[in-house]
Amino acid sequence: MANNALLTPSVIAKETLVRLENNLVFASKVNRMFENQFVAIGSTITVRKPVKFRAVKQVALDLQDVQEPSTSITVNTNCQVAFAFSIQDLTLTIEEFSERYLASAAAEIANQIDYDVASNVSMVNNEVGNAGLPSSFADLAAVGQRMDEAGAPQDARVLVLNPACYWSIAVGLSGLYVRNVAEGALKGFLAAIANFEIFMDQNIQSLTNGAFAGTGKVNSALQTGANLVTNTWTGNIATLFLGGEVITIQGVNAINPRSRVSTGALQNFVVTGPVASDSSGNATIPIYPAIVTSGPYQTVDVSPGAGANITVHGAANGTTAKNVGFVKDAFGLVTVPQELPQGVDFAARQMYKNISMSIIRDYDINAHRMPCRIDVLYGTTTFYPELACRLST
Repeated sequence: MANNALLTPSVIAKETLVRLENNLVFASKVNRMFENQFVAIGSTITVRKPVKFRAVKQVALDLQDVQEPSTSITVNTNCQVAFAFSIQDLTLTIEEFSERYLASAAAEIANQIDYDVASNVSMVNNEVGNAGLPSSFADLAAVGQRMDEAGAPQDARVLVLNPACYWSIAVGLSGLYVRNVAEGALKGFLAAIANFEIFMDQNIQSLTNGAFAGTGKVNSALQTGANLVTNTWTGNIATLFLGGEVITIQGVNAINPRSRVSTGALQNFVVTGPVASDSSGNATIPIYPAIVTSGPYQTVDVSPGAGANITVHGAANGTTAKNVGFVKDAFGLVTVPQELPQGVDFAARQMYKNISMSIIRDYDINAHRMPCRIDVLYGTTTFYPELACRLST
């Protein structure tokens, strides 16, 4: 008698989840702490950022207003793979079913989640790197230095590289002891170097700069906030910036987030949305972080002066890969349980390492087969961009 395994809904769901989680790289390294809140609250929650204060050296009472900065994460992406199998396939062993159906389906869903989480890198403002592939300890150290200057925690730092950069670093450091650990289909791992655990991920994306032209300058002095009014660009460029570009402003330095003392390096600002220049070359650029020159949430040492030059990282219309170093709180991912329908052949939902997945199967009488779908409902966002640094190549 054949020793076939009975495929119950929960067995299939558990097997698929194991395979799905094993194909996550970037997405497995980010903040997952808000998973349970969506079940009770709904599709969007507001995430509070730490409150900041500023110490003053004086005897007289100096009351400070309490400001609670926040960001939000919305669960609005349903990723699914649907397929059908014949009635005869119902007697397959779990190993055969995994190889024929679950492995491919789980890899596709995992890859899409991983890609979407990696897309958040476009909102990171800190950036280092030059043209060409990184090949030395100094290339990695530049990322660590910038994160140190931004006050990022030292513990559990991760550096995720595209394949070209990953293997370039591996070759460049071949004289050192490096251990390679076999991972799943999308994974690679180098030993901890420069205080980073280093992984390879094919979902590291490239960003293309806008068609900026002219010598952009700050329009007027003493500007603050999340919008920078500029001029002297070449006029009528509809794609002056596409969003994701990093700019610096002459004379405007970053500060240590605790001491508020200048780091001596220009503050990086990321353009947070598309920008066009008008016929006179004027453009208002949305930026992160906002320009704040005093108080507990200070971001720069001074406000930009009128006529200060604006420098864009990279060339106009140029495309560069955005590898990234970060700690888990820089980005967030949430997957939540979905309601299961009634009146189908079977339906199951499972949680594995905080990933919720449902599998639903029904009978198609016309084709004498069993359509099946696997779904994951999730949302992802950038929580704290300042806790990450891009390595542009």
